[in-house]
Amino acid sequence: MLPWKHVVRALSVLLLTAAASLAPTAAQADTTQVEAAAGRGWNDFSCKPSAEHPRPVVLVHGTFGNSVDNWLGLAPYLVNRGYCVFSLDYGQLPGVPLFHGLGPVDKSAEQLAAYVDRVLAATGARKADLVGHSQGGMMPRYYLKFLGGADKVNALVGIAPDNHGTTLSGLTKLLPYFPGAEDLLKTSTPGLADQIVGSAVLTKLNAGGDTVPGVRYTVIATRYDEVVTPYQSGWLSGPNVSNVLLQDRCALDLSEHVAIGTVDRIVFHEVGNALDPAHATPTTCLSVVG
Repeated sequence: MLPWKHVVRALSVLLLTAAASLAPTAAQADTTQVEAAAGRGWNDFSCKPSAEHPRPVVLVHGTFGNSVDNWLGLAPYLVNRGYCVFSLDYGQLPGVPLFHGLGPVDKSAEQLAAYVDRVLAATGARKADLVGHSQGGMMPRYYLKFLGGADKVNALVGIAPDNHGTTLSGLTKLLPYFPGAEDLLKTSTPGLADQIVGSAVLTKLNAGGDTVPGVRYTVIATRYDEVVTPYQSGWLSGPNVSNVLLQDRCALDLSEHVAIGTVDRIVFHEVGNALDPAHATPTTCLSVVG
């Protein structure tokens, strides 16, 4: 039998050390990211919401993402349409710049709570809207349900979220066959372990219902998601929920898990509709040029 514990450890270490090698220090990387975002028109804490778009939008990146790279497409798209847009880094591991979302989901939700408070204080808005990709569409639900976020958030838009966990196309089902592998995963990257179907965090999060009163929820999923498997795991049940399959809007759209949250302008249009339903226009394949 292969030494699976050592294989998992080696892959984790290799990935994280490779991430660390991409920047001299985590502090320098964070500074560069903040400056990059400000230069592109978002994370501008002097921005004041307009009457047309009265709520700031907080973008929540996915696992292995960060506050800039995940949003190089969507953030400018929203800024150009008059929104005050902000994005945070969360779930950082010590000594690992650029690749975030790896810490425990409950602690990441605490970071989100503090960031939303900062955005609301700066903008003077009473509530914010949240848009998250992958874990970034699921983790905010912990904030809404357990950390008082429901009083401060109007809408949550999840792009390919793993609301009920993922099997990673069945790979996570192999963990019980390799003693110690799951414990190693929890120790090295708890944010990943928290997203496995049946994890303690997801069991707690989904107990008693998927949603909380007063918040509008939109889920946008793709049939070709190879990370959140099955893709229906993202669907939510409850009042004020809209579950959207991308291919129902454009059957020709082949976006998978990464593309749906980073470059797909059809999805961007659907996000815009979710943020401003009173002025929504049909999302079609032609939305790619909108």
